[in-house]
Formats: sequence, C-alpha cells, structure tokens
Amino acid sequence: MPPTSDRPTSDPRVLLNQVTPHPPAKPSTRDPLTLHQRLPGYERTPLRVVPALADRLGIGALYVKDESVRLGLPAFKMLGASWASYRSIIRHTGIDPNGWDAIEDLAEIIQSHLPLTLATATDGNHGRAVARIARLLGLDAKVWVPIDMVKARIDAIYAEGATVTVVDGSYDDAVKVAAAAADDRTLVVSDTSWSGYETVPQWVIDGYSTLMFEIEDQEAELALPMATVVSAPMGVGALAVAMIAKFAEAKPRPVFIGGEPSDAACVLTAVESGEVVSIPGKHDTMMAGLNCGTVSPIAFPVLRDGLDAVVAFDDEWAEEAMRLLAAEGIVAGETGAASLATLLCLVDRRPDLRNQLNLGPNDTALVVVTEGATDPVNYDRIVGRSPASVEN
Repeated sequence: MPPTSDRPTSDPRVLLNQVTPHPPAKPSTRDPLTLHQRLPGYERTPLRVVPALADRLGIGALYVKDESVRLGLPAFKMLGASWASYRSIIRHTGIDPNGWDAIEDLAEIIQSHLPLTLATATDGNHGRAVARIARLLGLDAKVWVPIDMVKARIDAIYAEGATVTVVDGSYDDAVKVAAAAADDRTLVVSDTSWSGYETVPQWVIDGYSTLMFEIEDQEAELALPMATVVSAPMGVGALAVAMIAKFAEAKPRPVFIGGEPSDAACVLTAVESGEVVSIPGKHDTMMAGLNCGTVSPIAFPVLRDGLDAVVAFDDEWAEEAMRLLAAEGIVAGETGAASLATLLCLVDRRPDLRNQLNLGPNDTALVVVTEGATDPVNYDRIVGRSPASVEN
C-alpha cells in the first residue's frame, strides 16, 4: 500500500494572465506522425478516462494521456527529439527525405555522410531520446547534464551509447556547454532556443504534435467531449506550446493552465514580467524535467498569449499526484505527475478560481503524464511500491 499522508498544505503561487488569449496557427500537417509511425515500436499511447480522479478534483471528467511508455522509452520526449534530429540530418546532408521506408534504410543512406554526432543538454528524458535516435541511425551522441541529475537518469543515457558529461552547474549551464559543441560534424538538437538558434527547437515542438493528433483521434473514436481545461507542464515550454497550438482552435476554446516547480518558475516569472527572465542559481526540485531557469525564447510569445494561468507549486503536490495516479494503475514519475499536481493544488488551495479556470462539476480536464518512473528509488519512496507492482 502507498504511504498515507495528509493532503499537501503549501499554497501555490498563481498568476492569472491578463493578456487576451488568441489561438496560434494549427499545425498544418501530420508529417511528424508519419515519421513516428515508421519508427520501431510505434503505437498510440493510451488516453484514459479516470472517474476517481475527476471526483477527487470535483470536476465532471478527467482524461489522462499516458506517456509513461513511448517508443520504448519512459517519456514522451522521443516525439520531439526524433523529428528535430531527422529534420536536422536532412538539412545537413541534403539526402532525399522520401527515399527510405524503414529506419534501417535511412541509417544506410546516412552512412556516406558519417561521422556525425547528435549533441544536446538535458535534465534526463530529452537527452536519452536524442541518444536513442542517434543509436538507431548509427550516429554518435554527446549529452551534457547538470550536476544534480540522479544516477539512474545518467545511467539510462549511457545505456543508449552516448557520451555523457556532467556540468558543474544547472541545466541552463549544460545548455550553454552543449551549444558550444556545434560544428560541421556535430548537430545540436536542443529543445530550448537562443539567439540565432530557433529552427531546431521549433522542430522539437512540431514533433510533439503527434501527441495532440493522437488525442484528437482518440476523443473522436471514443465519442468523448472535448476538454474544457488543459493542464500543461512548463519546463522550457515546448510541450505547452504544442498543446496550445493544437487545442486553442477548439470551440469553445479551453482554458490553458501551465504548471511548474516553485523553485524553477521561469514561465510564471516571464509572463509576469512581460519578457524572458532567467532565474539564477540552483533550482531545488525533484521535478527534474521542469527544473529550468529560463523559458525558451521561441516558446515565450505563445505562452504569454495562450496561457490563462500559470501555477508554481512545491514538490509535495507532485508526490500527491504520483500516489493518486498509482492508485489508478498509472505510473507517473515526478515530472510526469506535474499536470495533475497543477490542478490538485488549485482545487485544494484556490477553490475561488474554480469557475474562472473551468474546474467546476460540469467541466472536463486533460492532463498528460509525460514520464514514467525514471528514478525508481524515489518513486518507491513516494508511492510505497515499485513501478512494476503499480502496472500489475
């Protein structure tokens, strides 16, 4: 049985966005989905309807898009990493993007252009995904990680055949080191942007559209009403931008709520300030995938214009969400539980915002479990049992 505890008591910081929201353009093609369907092990991840968690939130229905296993990895990140890596390779080599059927064919075509290295910085899942696509294509991979990354996540990247370098600093510091590695044989595949480096991070965002198209198709097949509120984890903002870009066109438009750790509230700070702001120093949160001090500059305008609210909360809310998801047979790591944690802290600590944020008894919420248990030791500590026992 999971450990019992009282409900979290820390108050979230909530910013209601004063910008009049307007929808960005809809993704124009399903090209990323077409690529993903050609990768080994592709299948749609589940869209689960979870009545017990809807009752816990006091809403009409809750949809959970479960990304705890995606293309053989324990997170959704392969979607963005594979599309951005593919587009980067095509641009660099000039090979025919239509001249292959299976991933082995593409790897063979690339052989004449070797050596090539894919490089990136990561809090864990993105770097492992870049390393995986490099391995599938016969390329080298170099990954820089912050000094506080847990050993299990570093080992997982090593296991993909990558060279891993620990940077004496934060994720933002690792990004700077990785950026400097770019040369005519090293392609940097980052999910955050900086001046002069915007195209590849946009390809990462485009890659995440597969997840949105799957949700759209699954809602239609299951005859489910569209969500009235969408909860998105922040990090550097790439996934949230993809969610806004796809679902903001819905009629009626859903409310978009972004969630992030209190100690790494770079999106809330940026939206509040009206510009990209870096939060210096060590960011003390177990939600490693959201442990970012600077929002991606290309993501910021969409987040500024598209989010209705941004919520910053302490780790105890992620722990509560992990336990609640485990009780429903869903394995969610610390970052993976953040979308649900965002809604939990709102309904528990800010019930006055229920109506404004579409969190009433007639509303339907969509959350994405973005990762499984990437730190099994911490997962067992929080949930009280192993990930395998939850799945069973």
